[in-house]
Amino acid sequence: NPLGQLAACFVLDVPDSLEGIYDTLKQSALIFQSGGGVGYSFSSLRAAGSIIESTHKSASGPLSFIEVFVFSCEAIKQGGIRRGANMGVLRIDHPDIFSFITEKTHGRLQNFNVSVAATDAFMHAVVHNTNYALRDHKGRKVREVNAREVFDFLCANAWESGDPGMLFVDEINRKHPLRKLGKIEASNPCGEQLLLPNESCVLGSINLKHMVHEKYIDWPKLAKTVRIGVRFLDNVVSVNIYPTKDIEKICLAHRKIGLGIMGWADMLITLGIPYSSEKALRLAKELMVFIRKHAEETSERLAQEKGAFPAFKKSSLRKRRRNATVLTVAPTGSISLIAGCSSSIEPLFGVSY
Repeated sequence: NPLGQLAACFVLDVPDSLEGIYDTLKQSALIFQSGGGVGYSFSSLRAAGSIIESTHKSASGPLSFIEVFVFSCEAIKQGGIRRGANMGVLRIDHPDIFSFITEKTHGRLQNFNVSVAATDAFMHAVVHNTNYALRDHKGRKVREVNAREVFDFLCANAWESGDPGMLFVDEINRKHPLRKLGKIEASNPCGEQLLLPNESCVLGSINLKHMVHEKYIDWPKLAKTVRIGVRFLDNVVSVNIYPTKDIEKICLAHRKIGLGIMGWADMLITLGIPYSSEKALRLAKELMVFIRKHAEETSERLAQEKGAFPAFKKSSLRKRRRNATVLTVAPTGSISLIAGCSSSIEPLFGVSY
């Protein structure tokens, strides 16, 4: 369409200031208008009841500002392209974590998915049934609570409403190739894309249904499709018209792409392999090792042809690549319907609807 905005996944920063919050709100509105969805971490916002030094009044807390983002999203309705999607993230050690966990159970935040950023320290405390500290916006300990009780509370609400999810932020940042440039604190609305503030990523998925020939996987065809997919998505990064200059600058510096798969259940059916079998797990590993190998090799060849992504020297990658990331397994909710195949790596749980 005339907007030329080709990315769906974005993450924006939400700083602990009124000006910063509303700057982010404006950026999110521009992203919704162009058809994208946004993830935010609200962890830097001070807890409800905290004293604001400039006014000596009580802060309203992150949940009140999340509601502002909900109403903004509802008003824009994503430019008529589709309804806006959001991901709200709050750290497990934020003092308002209990209210955050119950928001979706109470029927609020209809345009939001929500996830708790769980730390190594919290999960260690869950395993050992010990306490952990809730901390204010300056890192000072507010009080201690029992980790296992909080975890059970989180799980009960997730069972009730489907939210919150969990982002294991310490593990995410250990694996992040651009960790020298900052910490990842949030994901896109569906949770598959972990991004730094002002980053976006373009996604595409290979239909595995078409990678089978007479009861066998056509490995040469799959390799060729991976190579085409990586080159295609890298070109999308170049021709994309970004919603803001800040996003454009970072996206062109990192050139993140996310090549994924769909039709996994269809492939297994064609091959006569039960979804829940050990054979299916072994094939899944073999398949993704193969796809990863060819995707990374293609990005390395693109670096030789066109140059590595500009931030390469600040990354933890050993070999020069065109793209900071190359793979993502997305849920493929819309594109699998268009392609007429099973979604992502899911089984057939709804044969017709």
